[in-house]
Amino acid sequence: MLKVEGIDVFYGNIQALKNVSLTVEEKEIVTLIGANGAGKTTLLKTLSGLLRPTAGTIQYLGESIRVKPVQSIVKAGISHVPEGRRVFANMTVEENLDLGAYLRKDKKGIKQDLDKVFSLFPILHERRNQLSGTLSGGEQQMLAIGRALMAKPKLLLLDEPSMGLAPLLVKQIFNIIQEINKDGTTILLVEQNAHMALSIANRAYVIETGSVVLSGNASEMQNSEKVKEAYLGGI
Repeated sequence: MLKVEGIDVFYGNIQALKNVSLTVEEKEIVTLIGANGAGKTTLLKTLSGLLRPTAGTIQYLGESIRVKPVQSIVKAGISHVPEGRRVFANMTVEENLDLGAYLRKDKKGIKQDLDKVFSLFPILHERRNQLSGTLSGGEQQMLAIGRALMAKPKLLLLDEPSMGLAPLLVKQIFNIIQEINKDGTTILLVEQNAHMALSIANRAYVIETGSVVLSGNASEMQNSEKVKEAYLGGI
């Protein structure tokens, strides 16, 4: 579904990604793990068109999306849930969700997907007329995921969905990620909580200082001495 080969990305003179390659197959959950500043968020921003690589290729469903504008990438079926939620604080929950479907014209389908989001996140239905800025961190994360789902993505890019959340909420969010995947959506997950990410992923990539240094099946990664030492607390 997604094939990235040899991409380089710079912020000014600073190289953030160095010769990064990865693949995501349809209906997989693939996770990217790595420390803060390793390049994980940069990679997702590049895939969604917010940043441009200076070298390499990005193929999605057999077509190059390397220079496509953001709206075309969304229309093609890639939705991005950014780090830090980024909900529109002065708009209601329902208005945020409506914005997620801004490129769609199928009113019946939009209504069905809104109902689906409300069934995944019942708390959002309860609070649909509430200003998003007044929601808790966990509720805002649910809203950010729900808003991305309203674009009807084939591939969902998730950036640190567990950040700042209590352990019980983290478990709930990860259960919902699995549910979204079982419903047919492919997921590329950036996550610092390596335990949780590897427990639900099919495959994983480890990024260090802008380069992919390890890749393999998630279960293999959990048993890798290097991954255990660096990201799983040595256990």
